[in-house]
Amino acid sequence: MPDFGTGRLRAPFLLAASLLAAPALAAGETNLRFGLPLVCTLGEDCYIQQYVDRDPGPGQLDVGCNGLANDEHKGTDFGVISLSQMRAGTPVVAAAPGTVRGVRDGMPDIDTTDPAAPDVTGRECGNGVAISHGDDWETQYCHMREGSVAVQQGQTVERGEVLGMVGMSGQATFPHVHFSVRQGNRVIDPFNPDMSENCGLAGDGMWLTVPPYRPGGLLAAGVIDRVPDYAEIKDGLPVNGLPDADPDAVVIWAYAFAGQAGDDLRIRVLDNAGTVLSRQSMTLPKAQPFFFRAWGRKAPPGGFPAGSYRAVVVLRRGETVLDRRVVRFDLP
Repeated sequence: MPDFGTGRLRAPFLLAASLLAAPALAAGETNLRFGLPLVCTLGEDCYIQQYVDRDPGPGQLDVGCNGLANDEHKGTDFGVISLSQMRAGTPVVAAAPGTVRGVRDGMPDIDTTDPAAPDVTGRECGNGVAISHGDDWETQYCHMREGSVAVQQGQTVERGEVLGMVGMSGQATFPHVHFSVRQGNRVIDPFNPDMSENCGLAGDGMWLTVPPYRPGGLLAAGVIDRVPDYAEIKDGLPVNGLPDADPDAVVIWAYAFAGQAGDDLRIRVLDNAGTVLSRQSMTLPKAQPFFFRAWGRKAPPGGFPAGSYRAVVVLRRGETVLDRRVVRFDLP
């Protein structure tokens, strides 16, 4: 992950000093431990989209021995589920006590694939904060929401102290905080600080409580009376988007991350007695960092039978169930 650089900083934030590092301590010799860098519940309202790339070559390899890392990715990306969640505010917090080395704010939250997005060369981290933890250890928090940075250079912070809000500034295509750990000029993977190993989880690593590793999964699922647009899915739809009156259709949708070619998304709709009324299976044709699928039926003449229903959404990879959601809804 590129550093802040020097542009548009509220305080000087040059990393040259830390990069002229003395011989580094081994990661295992430090007592430094991290809490989550944001306030959320993993698997519910946040997830990990990417890990540190542990492959020294042109490929990518995450700590779980999968490919959840861009080539040379230098941190861990903690994402929130939707843009509406980003706008509502998810706090980014200090993962450990330390002193603020530098900050940046004032960059817009915009998908860098948007033609209207500004050039962020040299400012790829976007709005962010860097914290020194002593003994040449440093953490960096990138892509925070414009106007949200709440600390100043030189300020002492405690673990859990709010630094700002999750955003999409800088080189970002989804709302998240990029959390990176360095010792001097070395990138450290907090899941396994022994960077000589290609991959493999190492107990709790440098975490107080290690975040569970997920090779992919569901971000959200719901029911609505039409096929939703992908923009609506990314912005955030309610779980039950059906009207109070008889719907013209019942459509089950699912939004997922880290899809691999061959992943199977299965949907079953059951009535209150547990009878399967319909089922559908959809196979992902290629790897996709994010994807959504929707499937449903138009109302028959006279409308759908009144009652309570549930849709069971299952994401599978081979014989492994990656995730499962149940969507409950009533029809008048």
